[in-house]
Amino acid sequence: MAWRKFLDAVRAETARRGREVRVESEPLPGAGPEVDDTLQLYFLCAHPSLTPASAVALTLRAVGGLTTRQIARAYLVPEATMAQRISRAKRTVSGVRFDSPGDVTTVLRVLYLVFNEGYSGDLDLAAEAVRLTRQLAARTDHEEVAGLLALMLLHHARRPARTAPDGSLVPLAQQDRGRWDTQLIAEGVEVLQAALARDRLGEFQAQAAIAALHADARSAAETDWVQVVEWYDELVRLTGSPVARLNRAVAVGEADGPRAGLAALAGLDPALPRHTAVRAYLVERDGDPVTAARLYADAARAAADLRERDHLTRQAARLNAELRGRAAEA
Repeated sequence: MAWRKFLDAVRAETARRGREVRVESEPLPGAGPEVDDTLQLYFLCAHPSLTPASAVALTLRAVGGLTTRQIARAYLVPEATMAQRISRAKRTVSGVRFDSPGDVTTVLRVLYLVFNEGYSGDLDLAAEAVRLTRQLAARTDHEEVAGLLALMLLHHARRPARTAPDGSLVPLAQQDRGRWDTQLIAEGVEVLQAALARDRLGEFQAQAAIAALHADARSAAETDWVQVVEWYDELVRLTGSPVARLNRAVAVGEADGPRAGLAALAGLDPALPRHTAVRAYLVERDGDPVTAARLYADAARAAADLRERDHLTRQAARLNAELRGRAAEA
């Protein structure tokens, strides 16, 4: 069948791509991308006969190398639901010719999710997503391609400061900003400014603008949180994403105080990933360490990422130690 032949080709390509990724060399500002056919495989997987959601899931699984569980987590759905979606996509394209490339919007979504998975875990995967997006930006005059590239560069610039020497997660507010890659930041800002000048705002440009505001601040306290909230308002308008609303609640908490942040959080589904962690942070800032410690512990138990789980456990332990110390003093 056409699908089986294509899958064999994808598997061979995935193995080849793994040999091409250079662990020791990060993407350099302005560096010209190596030309290969990996990007073409992304477009072919985004077949016109598939819905965008199915095309993204299929590409992530067949070419991106993500597991069904990782893809399900990215889409906030049960693993079984995502497995069914991928199976349906395979059935849909079985027997069709893979000579009609999909649309750039679907490919952007795949690259974004691959980068996110790599950014939170496998560095090689994130670097590969940056490399492919550079290729796409060099070939395509599309403001959202530029927006995604800018977003990746601005986030990737913070990679050296995201973990401590022991491998533990370092939150944005506590990162040593002197370790951020200023060349990548400068390139990301330049790419973003050129995209925004076209006056066709999209979600990746909005996300990149938020990342640029963080990159521009010398400390978390000096971040222009009012502008961050305004950009999250744009992002919510563009996407309606519950994740964007969750992040907006954090920004509101910084701009207008923790109680305003909690009020913004109140209308969101408590089952949303990181909801409990965000609530714990805002409750602690509002002066209730007892409740915050319990919420941090709850969030740690629900965290899928090991480093995030460890970070949240440490936060709960820190507050409990402080509470015991106050009790002893009393």
